[in-house]
Amino acid sequence: MRQKPLRDERGASAVEYGLLVSGIAAVIAVAVYLFGGVTGEMFTGTCDTIRIETGASSGSCS
Repeated sequence: MRQKPLRDERGASAVEYGLLVSGIAAVIAVAVYLFGGVTGEMFTGTCDTIRIETGASSGSCS
């Protein structure tokens, strides 16, 4: 009797890893989009607080 040749499933594994990586990238992109503004405001507020506490009249935190 002849046996069926084993299927090569390396291509399927590569596709699965590609989907996994693209899913992770999508989650990261959404997180950056959602929290980007909040993070920017937090750093601006911190900069303003430091400027007020030190009495600096000029300067930039950027």
